[in-house]
Amino acid sequence: MSSAPSPSASPPAPRLPLAGVLRVGRPSDIWFKPALSVVAAIAPPNLTLLALGRLDLAMYAMAGSLCALYTHNRPYAARAGALAWVVLGMLGGLAVALVTASLTGSAVVLVGVGALLAAAQKVLCDATRTGPPGNVVLTFVSSAALFAPQSLDQVPGHLALAAATGAWAWLVCMAPALVRPHGPERRATAAALKAAAAYADTGGKGGTGGASGTGGASGTGGLGGSGEGHAPARAAGYAAVHAAWQSLLATGVRSRTRHALERLVVRAEVALAAPAQADAEQLRAWARALRGTGPVPQACLPPAAADELLGVRAAPPLWTRLGPLTPLAARTALGCALAGYASLALGIGRPYWALVTAASLYQANIALTWSRAVQRVVGNLVGVLVFAAVAPLAHLGQAALVLCCLAFSFGAELLISRNYWLGSVCVTPMALLITEFAGYRATGELMTERVADTVVGALVGFAAAVAVTNRRAGDRVERALTAADRAREHAARLLTEPDPRPAALEAARRDLAVALADLRATADAAAGEWWQRALPQERVVLAEQSGHRTLAATARRQGLLPDQDTATETEDARP
Repeated sequence: MSSAPSPSASPPAPRLPLAGVLRVGRPSDIWFKPALSVVAAIAPPNLTLLALGRLDLAMYAMAGSLCALYTHNRPYAARAGALAWVVLGMLGGLAVALVTASLTGSAVVLVGVGALLAAAQKVLCDATRTGPPGNVVLTFVSSAALFAPQSLDQVPGHLALAAATGAWAWLVCMAPALVRPHGPERRATAAALKAAAAYADTGGKGGTGGASGTGGASGTGGLGGSGEGHAPARAAGYAAVHAAWQSLLATGVRSRTRHALERLVVRAEVALAAPAQADAEQLRAWARALRGTGPVPQACLPPAAADELLGVRAAPPLWTRLGPLTPLAARTALGCALAGYASLALGIGRPYWALVTAASLYQANIALTWSRAVQRVVGNLVGVLVFAAVAPLAHLGQAALVLCCLAFSFGAELLISRNYWLGSVCVTPMALLITEFAGYRATGELMTERVADTVVGALVGFAAAVAVTNRRAGDRVERALTAADRAREHAARLLTEPDPRPAALEAARRDLAVALADLRATADAAAGEWWQRALPQERVVLAEQSGHRTLAATARRQGLLPDQDTATETEDARP
């Protein structure tokens, strides 16, 4: 067998999998936070409007209240600013929609504006990592407002109501800081520890084994049976560690609690670098201890390593993250516009439902977009049946209507983290009930329109995703490979020095870990795209193998791991 890597494998033929798309998973660890927050944000404004007999204004109140769904995974210092931007973004989209609706009644123009708004909201949410729920809620509100009867003199009052409820949602989301001020970063650290423990359970058998060297001239014999079946667990571990570092950095002031949490994240990193030597039960014990408000466990580190906890590098500027999202923006704009126009052509009556359906589909690649399309259709169809069952109860009075909406908003957050289609089962009847705040509609008519718009939006939206190719995905894999190779070579050079500076070694190890996590995420995203050139799959595997061996050697040099045979360590880390 030749020792040189084989040419890049051709991408597999396009497939549209169904297996596992509707599989129900475990709920999010913090599902109750957005669930309780959105109920607390929606209930007071809506009940006030009910008492005043102005439930017709509920749509504008809901615009601000729904901001309570966002930023629950962020530390409170970062959450305050991020949530304020969410509220401002919601108000901006709503303002554009209301002004447009007051200036024109042309459905063709309204759909076009809605599609452009949806694309802008998608790109900004992805670039700023705002989510979940990302752009879908923003698009739902702005698209519905486009088709609400409006006059210019009404716009300031409606925006003021949305701003007031947005401020209330901000207070609701910040309130837990009074009880558990370090809760988000404790949860992020616990997630990193649990993910590292899950990978440690595998022992990393072969995950960093195989050919020694660096994936160039060292041979490929290690690829066969190399244990890369554990790569998803390893990638999940590094992603969780990266998220934990970002959470800790976002806290701002480096308190004693943050310093203790940093030590725990380092222990998770070390477990990922050498899973066979990790104590999975100890990692899980630390994770359990982070629940509640008790003291943070103290993880021991060598003095040099403990003094050089640098965290990950800051996120790149926003403008550098917008470029790669251009194909996604084009898909969203085109898909939403075509879905809305198809709904208009069929005379269904509510084109913004088709537009929102299309906007909700677009994920990182075609494969994930297909999965989301299936989940959306199934969830909406079941949700329409739920609406039919609940409608008689909701029509008993406006109070019953408000209470049903509150129940469905809670249920949506309870279920959506288990699978998107389950959340849609609650979101669909809630959206249908919201349309009745201004007056009851025939149940059969609403159901028919919703089903038709869902099917049209999903079919047209997915067709647009297929039509707009993303040929830049392969380029991003090449750039990620280059970055990973450079980071590994830099760490390996430091290992050859007799006495490298502890800060430089720590920074090199952390940069390499981030580069490998980015490489895996980029490769996974590109693998789900169609109509692109062959991907360098073998080079990615070799880069990961050599990179993780260098990570282990670097951690060992820092005293974070027991010493191993010097010759083996030198061979593993050689550039």
